[in-house]
Amino acid sequence: MQSNTEIKTTSIKGVSKLFLYGKKLASGLGAVSEGFYLVYRHGLYKDINNPQNTRYVQYFCRRLCKVFNIDVHVHGDIPRKPALWVSNHISWLDVAVLGSGARVFFLAKAEIEKWPVFGKLAKSGGTLFIQRGSGDSIKIREQITAFLKQDIPVLFFPEATTTDGSKVKKVHGRILGAAIEAQRDVQICLICYVNQQGGLDQVSPFIGNISFAEHVKKVLEMPQVTAHLVALPAICTAGHTVESLTALVQQKMVQGLADLHHKVLKSQPNMQQA
Repeated sequence: MQSNTEIKTTSIKGVSKLFLYGKKLASGLGAVSEGFYLVYRHGLYKDINNPQNTRYVQYFCRRLCKVFNIDVHVHGDIPRKPALWVSNHISWLDVAVLGSGARVFFLAKAEIEKWPVFGKLAKSGGTLFIQRGSGDSIKIREQITAFLKQDIPVLFFPEATTTDGSKVKKVHGRILGAAIEAQRDVQICLICYVNQQGGLDQVSPFIGNISFAEHVKKVLEMPQVTAHLVALPAICTAGHTVESLTALVQQKMVQGLADLHHKVLKSQPNMQQA
């Protein structure tokens, strides 16, 4: 049986945890409210894909990182040159991390548009939604090509799914054709979430059979995590086919993530491509 002291200690820890969760939740609601304020105060919903709007997106993403107790550490410089951006995909948190470092618009799966609150905010902030597997990829590629020709930076996750952060899955490169058609570079960014013990964080990844609401709750309860972000040298698309560009992006992402892990992790994961 537990002693009275043990019971009191457990109760205090429970109350402290609940208080911290409530405080973070309140901060999160405040950040979302501020996001809607920015959208309507500056009329972002009237011209949702204006490149000038990315500064507001960046501000909001930085606020979200603070709410979720994520310390973003940028290695080197994040370029501002218009390009088609790609990144490895670990969590919905990636948007806040990438958006805090890079001024870009995001390509997201269509389900996110239907998410309560966040869906409307994402749409107002310039997110382009894609229904994967519906035959819309050609239309989406045409839209992205038009954006790139207007120097509108767009970022998408070519793995098309999330991972635990230890590896890069197969890159789906059909949308990379937009960069070739628009004669714009491909800019790779890579993310690594590190816990306080110096290993890959296990809470941040949005994987497995967990709902979005459940994962948000876990993220709000987790200790501070450091998100390491690095941009690789841009890839010139001149002379590339979609196939050759996809293969090169796959190679660069796999090697770039391995290099980032080697730099920031105390213990190295098994870096095999899925």
